Amino acid sequence: MASQQSTPLMRLMTGSARLAATTWPVAGRIFRERLEIDDNRSLWVSKTPGYRPRPALQGRITADLAIIGGGFTGTSTAYYVSQRFPNRRVVLLEAATLANGASGRNGGMMLNWVNGCDNVTPSMTARIYQMTRNGIANLCALIERHALPVDYRRDGTVTLYTDPARAEAAHAEVELHNTLGIPTRFFDGAELRQHLAVEHGCGAVFDPDTGQINGAQLVRSLAPVLEAQGVQIYEGTPVLRVQEGTRIRLTTAQGEVDAGAIVLATNGYTGALGYFRDALFPLHSHVFATAALSPEEQHTLGWRGLAGFADDFDRISYASMTRDGHLIFGGGSNRAYSYCFNNRTTYPGGAMSASRHQRAMEATLRRYFPQSHMLPIAHRWVGTLGITFDRRPLIGVRGEQRNVYYAVGYCGHGVTLANLAGEILCDLYAGDDSRWRDLPFIQSGYHRIPPEPFRWIGYQMFTRLTGRSPRV
Repeated sequence: MASQQSTPLMRLMTGSARLAATTWPVAGRIFRERLEIDDNRSLWVSKTPGYRPRPALQGRITADLAIIGGGFTGTSTAYYVSQRFPNRRVVLLEAATLANGASGRNGGMMLNWVNGCDNVTPSMTARIYQMTRNGIANLCALIERHALPVDYRRDGTVTLYTDPARAEAAHAEVELHNTLGIPTRFFDGAELRQHLAVEHGCGAVFDPDTGQINGAQLVRSLAPVLEAQGVQIYEGTPVLRVQEGTRIRLTTAQGEVDAGAIVLATNGYTGALGYFRDALFPLHSHVFATAALSPEEQHTLGWRGLAGFADDFDRISYASMTRDGHLIFGGGSNRAYSYCFNNRTTYPGGAMSASRHQRAMEATLRRYFPQSHMLPIAHRWVGTLGITFDRRPLIGVRGEQRNVYYAVGYCGHGVTLANLAGEILCDLYAGDDSRWRDLPFIQSGYHRIPPEPFRWIGYQMFTRLTGRSPRV
């Protein structure tokens, strides 16, 4: 049996890997080739053992603000509003359990920038970067302020370029960004391999303040803080009907809420409530995580620091490493994403039914780390993203009474943006949008997506004929 000093990965690299086909010693344990994997249970949720959901709403209650959705957006909004308005009654309604959606089933990357805002002025470019950078800083400060048991790292990520021409263009863009005060750096191929010894890497852009976070731990550990601030949380409470008016009536399975205003914090699930069905479509994103690797095993694999990376393809690949050594991987193939007819938000059969999707993704990971086929997969899951036509998020207020607030359509950048949305929505609710005014995704219009069956046909034709996926 191999020791920690002589792992199957190391033996593979030296040409002696007979045992590696069946065993892999990781963190002092032996994992067999076939692991027990909870269907669609993410690594993030597995790190919240003993979590007990709160009871469902029963009966009729009133609220000043009712928040629909118990993920990043919902809990962040509840946090900032209840702090700013301690005497107002804030209620949060979650259809299943906190962090059940993409907030607990994502790739874990805390990133800067906003998708869909590429062709803006230099001053707006700097403003958007600083906004998301502050959003990450504020999120980390919140965790430390309340001593939340959340695993996160903030030692930077890279965008990897696999083509020399694209790498050179990225280098020029970094130089431009530096003149705007944006602190990104360009790594040439040699510098990149000091941090990430991947195949096919011609260069990379390093963003120093980005990182990775366990979203399920964040959302679930924040709940007691919200309750201490007066927020009432109900889980297992799907909203079945919304009746707008001066007061808004929310009908749930066993109760009813009479609210002065509501927040749609439902992202990819928003269409089920009748909102933004022509603006959003739910895209199912497949992700997997390995068992924990020791620092020596990470280094031998080629991972030598950094929180994560993404590549430059339209079929974007991304990977990150948790502080305790789990390699997370998603994307890299059209099969890494699925759209189900008529905006279905539940992936049929769960993560384990998507074996061909997972095999395609594992092949992409091997493209970067050829030895990765030896890694035991410990978790597989599917998360539901909210995608807009032009990839811009939608944040603002709507309705005849201007009392329906929303923040949806993060297009893959939801870890940062959905938590930042809590600050934005709090200011909008308070009637002060000065910090966010004129941002291209605040109170903006949107490109309409065709209805079914054209939506499904269009997605299939685009991905199959072009070989491309929506870049999320």
